[in-house]
Amino acid sequence: MQVSEILSRSRPTFSFEFFPPKAEPEWNALFETIRDLMPLAPSYVSVTYGAGGTTRDRTHQLVVRLQEETDLTVVSHLTCVGSTKDELHDIIGRYHASGLRNILALRGDPPKGQTDWQPAPDGFFYAADLVAFIKSNFPDICIGVAGFPEGHPGTPNRLKEIEHLKAKVDAGADYIVTQLFFDNRDYYDFCERCEWAGVHVPIIAGIMPITSLPGMTRMAELAAGARIPAKLLRAVHRAQGPDGVENVGIHWATEQIHDLLDHSVRGIHFYTLNKAPAALKIYRTLGLSTQTAHTAAA
Repeated sequence: MQVSEILSRSRPTFSFEFFPPKAEPEWNALFETIRDLMPLAPSYVSVTYGAGGTTRDRTHQLVVRLQEETDLTVVSHLTCVGSTKDELHDIIGRYHASGLRNILALRGDPPKGQTDWQPAPDGFFYAADLVAFIKSNFPDICIGVAGFPEGHPGTPNRLKEIEHLKAKVDAGADYIVTQLFFDNRDYYDFCERCEWAGVHVPIIAGIMPITSLPGMTRMAELAAGARIPAKLLRAVHRAQGPDGVENVGIHWATEQIHDLLDHSVRGIHFYTLNKAPAALKIYRTLGLSTQTAHTAAA
């Protein structure tokens, strides 16, 4: 099923993001996580993408395995990094042949050791170009794109940032999923700016609970400088021990989601880091029973 179909009949949606493990034991742990989360009846799940041969193959392996072994609707990430147009056509063709009909189209970050973004020879410079390419060659694929409530790290000009986002939607993107954020005001302002710019596709809110101090630092790096509010920083550093930090982070995320739901958010996307406990605790605290989640996803 296409995510656009799910979004058209479900409000809100609840989805989870996973990444393909590197080592075999980690694959077993990931599928234990997925089994733990399955009773929550996610609307769909997404799988991150790494440029390069073996990493790319792991993404494809996980996507195909999820489609074959579960009833989940699966979204595969795809980036412009290191791929020519012909290579991208082959990758998308493999996904299409395996039954995949959902892609999250991203420009991607520069390869490790490279500071400036440079496309591959005969590749794409912008995610909008990748979106247009997919829609032209595989029109039955639903395409999601990324949004940045706190601003895109490579586009300090916020007006240009919205122009780039609109270009992705005009090229054929069906929905937007945001980078993680910790202050809902950033998300609401982002949605208002999208509306003003004529971007009217669903905007899914990306949430990643803090579960440790090192994890918080890593989040700021992964999210290219995610803004962590002072109130949250104080609460995290007041916490006693790892369990205290985790409790604070989950509580903060729970309050975020509670507020988002009260404001009729189109969907919540959990960045799980391949772990289930935080999402399970949030569901329980919010009273999102299996039946509630199933109804939203039906």
